[in-house]
Amino acid sequence: MELAGKRIGFALTGSFCTFEDIMNPLQELVAADAHVYPIMSDMAFRLDSRFGSANSWRERICAITGRNIIHSIDQAEPIGPNKLFDLLIIAPCTGNTLAKLANAITDTPVTMAAKAHLRNGRPILIHISTNDGLGLNAKNLGMLLAAHHIYFVPFGQDDPVNKPTSLVADPTKLVAAAQHALAGKQLQPLLIQRK
Repeated sequence: MELAGKRIGFALTGSFCTFEDIMNPLQELVAADAHVYPIMSDMAFRLDSRFGSANSWRERICAITGRNIIHSIDQAEPIGPNKLFDLLIIAPCTGNTLAKLANAITDTPVTMAAKAHLRNGRPILIHISTNDGLGLNAKNLGMLLAAHHIYFVPFGQDDPVNKPTSLVADPTKLVAAAQHALAGKQLQPLLIQRK
C-alpha cells in the first residue's frame, strides 16, 4: 500500500538502546510522503540516558518529522475523536507498554494514543523491544498477537545465549510492516532470526 498522504502516528517509548535503529525507518516514512506525527511516552520525552540526552532526541525527531511531539495524555486524547491517524506505530515498544496495552491501562501519552486510535478500528503496528518478551511478558505478547487491528514488525531473540527472554523487532522491516498493516495484513514471517 502506498504511504504517500497517509497520516501516521509514530510513538516512542523508553527502550533508549533502539532509538538510533528506528531513526532510519522514521526518515523513510517521511521520505515516502507520509504525514508523520511524533508521540513520546513520559520517560522517552524527559529522561537522559547513555544513548543520548532527551533534548537531543526530541530535536532530532522534530527535525525529521517537521512537527511538535505529542507528549501528554491530554494532547493524545483527541487522536480518537478527531480520527487523526490512518496508522499508529509504536517503535520501540517496551515490555512495560506492551503489558499496559494488553491490559487496557491508559496512563501515558502512548497508551492514550493507542486507546484513542483503536476506538476507530484502525491499525496499530508494534515494534517490540523488551528483555522479558519470552518471560513474564509472554502472556501479554500472546494477547496482542491475537487482538484485532494490532500488527507486529517481525521480531526475534536478539541475544539468545545471554538474554534468552529478550525480543527485538527488525527495524529494516518496519516500513514494509507499516504498508501491510495499512492493508490489514501481518508482514510474514513474523518470527525471524536476528543477526
